[in-house]
Amino acid sequence: MAEGPIASIIREKLTQGLAPTRLEIEDDSARHAGHHHEGGIDAKPGGESHFNLTVVAVAFEGQSRVSRQRAVNALLADELAGPVHALSIKALTPQEAPT
Repeated sequence: MAEGPIASIIREKLTQGLAPTRLEIEDDSARHAGHHHEGGIDAKPGGESHFNLTVVAVAFEGQSRVSRQRAVNALLADELAGPVHALSIKALTPQEAPT
């Protein structure tokens, strides 16, 4: 299945900002369809509102888990302020990543 436009933007920004050795982007929006929260419905029709990311990058070496997540969030600030409602991040160094 082809990536949607938001997933493509996420891939481009993370690739440019972190030069990952592995990048997996999973659109998890379908699992959240119809879930309600105070501001409305979580998942929008058509998906691309909830993502699971696995990012493996040398850039994460020496950084805490919180620092790694902050780095990803900073690169995706525009998407998190707009179309992306939720982001699950697994940020690993190449040594930490399963083979």
